[in-house]
Amino acid sequence: MTLKPSLPALAACTAAIALAACSSGSDTASSGSAGSAGSNSGESGDIVRINLDPYPSTYTPRPSGTTLIRGATVLDGIGGQIENGDVLIENGRIAAVGTGLEAPDGATVIDGAGRYVTPGIIDIHSHLGAYPSPGVSAHSDGNEATEPVTAEVWVEHSVWPQDPGFEHALAGGVTTLHVLPGSANLFGGRGITLRNVPGRTVQEMKFPGAPYTLKMACGENPSRVYGNRGRSPATDMGNMAGYRASWIEASNYRDSWHEYWEAAENGEDVDPPTQDLELDTLMGVLEGEILVQQHCYRADQMAQIMDMAEEFGYQVTTFHHAVEAYKIPDLLAEHNVCAAVWADWGGFKMEAYDTVRENLAMTHANGACAMIHSDDANGIQRLNQEIAKALADGRRAGLDISEAEAWAWASSRPAQALGIGDETGSLQEGYRADVVLWSGNPFSTYTRADQVWIDGALSYDRRNSDLQPVRDFMLGQPGEGEQ
Repeated sequence: MTLKPSLPALAACTAAIALAACSSGSDTASSGSAGSAGSNSGESGDIVRINLDPYPSTYTPRPSGTTLIRGATVLDGIGGQIENGDVLIENGRIAAVGTGLEAPDGATVIDGAGRYVTPGIIDIHSHLGAYPSPGVSAHSDGNEATEPVTAEVWVEHSVWPQDPGFEHALAGGVTTLHVLPGSANLFGGRGITLRNVPGRTVQEMKFPGAPYTLKMACGENPSRVYGNRGRSPATDMGNMAGYRASWIEASNYRDSWHEYWEAAENGEDVDPPTQDLELDTLMGVLEGEILVQQHCYRADQMAQIMDMAEEFGYQVTTFHHAVEAYKIPDLLAEHNVCAAVWADWGGFKMEAYDTVRENLAMTHANGACAMIHSDDANGIQRLNQEIAKALADGRRAGLDISEAEAWAWASSRPAQALGIGDETGSLQEGYRADVVLWSGNPFSTYTRADQVWIDGALSYDRRNSDLQPVRDFMLGQPGEGEQ
């Protein structure tokens, strides 16, 4: 059974994904042409182009055998549910999903009776690695809170691959995660999408071909941080003025590069503009190559941000936290913007006060793209339970949402919002075999992830300590290997 959900948030991002060379099917990322930070150097006579990714992924999938999970309840991540279903994994990809599948010669056959199979969980809002455990000041690398605009910083340069939180998230079924800078600044810097695999370097974890993202923040955080220092922004109107001034500067910068490229292609002897790392990132957004992920709580603020995006001709991909998304699902759908929310966090500050526990379900049921997120090193370990809470609250409000439909909140929806939805997030033929076999119904608090595959390689096994990764940092520590 294959159901294609309506994912409005990414309709406007198709061009962005194509420009970013996303999801080429290759696990070797290469430097692209125009749009993001890189080098202005070039041989004499060449047209200077800005390197798309000077730090490309070096991720290499582990060897994958052939595995058939047989007789489980399959939630395919795009709204389909198959009872007594089978999932066949070959060469790191989903080879088939259905019933009565034959096991190829040499396949490992796993009895899934009484258990559930889902796509791996994708957390669209994490700070693992940038705010790792142990949480000491020396590891607090998520906020470059020195200027309200720091679009020049990239969180991948703060991610510590040894963070034990990665393996704890893996035990909760998380196969892919999107790490963001913090929310102190109007423009906090670039985010990065990671495979949840051990790596000595962050490049060994980078999802090949995934577009870069830009973290922006509205509301109380930037105005509090900088207002308390007696500088702008100190108010919501200061926030908006700061955004607009930066977008004007970025628009002029983009125009100067386009004028240079046109002149150089016409054979004119012209010098390229002086490269600016901050404006490189903002230009990447204007060019549709970098996806905006915006921290924002209130409905009125989200509406203003969408108006500003129209003013400057860029696309907001997802509002994060969005506790008042339930008030504006029609506006979100109209502007092709997703909402990534908690199940039940709220009330901890004024802009988070007017939340409702039905937020996720109501936003989804009223036609907008919605999903779960963690924003928390503990919450990322139980996102299956978080969507269960959101689903239950929606049903109590009379919303008819199936479990199969709700699983998209943790898989295909975040995959699409990160520009990797044609590679992962659902159990479809040809997709990366990012798969979780659960001990029972994953919407139960008693259920655990039994086994987790990433690109078809068995990466976690709850019953086999040899398949429970331990970061080097944890070797010899008290409680080593405990989950």
